[in-house]
Amino acid sequence: MRITAAEFVTSAVTPAQYPAGVGPEIAFVGRSNVGKSSLINTLLNRHGLAKTSGTPGKTRTINFFRVNGRFGFVDLPGYGFAKGSRTERATWGPMVERFFRQRSELQGVVHLIDARHEPTADDRQTRAWLLQWQRPLLVVATKIDKISRSQRPSHLKRIADGLNLDEETPLIAFSAHTGEGKERIWVWIRQVIGV
Repeated sequence: MRITAAEFVTSAVTPAQYPAGVGPEIAFVGRSNVGKSSLINTLLNRHGLAKTSGTPGKTRTINFFRVNGRFGFVDLPGYGFAKGSRTERATWGPMVERFFRQRSELQGVVHLIDARHEPTADDRQTRAWLLQWQRPLLVVATKIDKISRSQRPSHLKRIADGLNLDEETPLIAFSAHTGEGKERIWVWIRQVIGV
């Protein structure tokens, strides 16, 4: 995919703050520190467009990006761990649910899983929750460069088994460091949003 323009549009907490006119959207969801911002930056060939942090739970809003003036990426708050207060953490679930319920532009979801570990209870719960919205789902195993080539098949199988992936849900290994998997993810995105 040739990226001619990529820009941050806005951060939102409530539907009234969602931007208009972005186009069809792909949302990115995963545990805190799984590499969502790094994946978005790699896909868009932009260093630092989506803010990365060594501090889990840094993304506390829904962040919208416009790509090529035609479609959007949405970076959702990470789950599983956060530095925020208990009250603040408790608002994130309803915030994301409102987004899924009300955002008609949302066409598909990329669910990120750390390839180094088995899916957590939070990962499994999130997959079950995502399935109810009946939108196309892609599972991306991040940080694959940190696993030796000989060990990768077993790690990917653990993810597929841990999430009960069926043949309808693709699983793509990805590395922000090497770019592995980037083109395959773009193929899926283009099929889902029709660009």
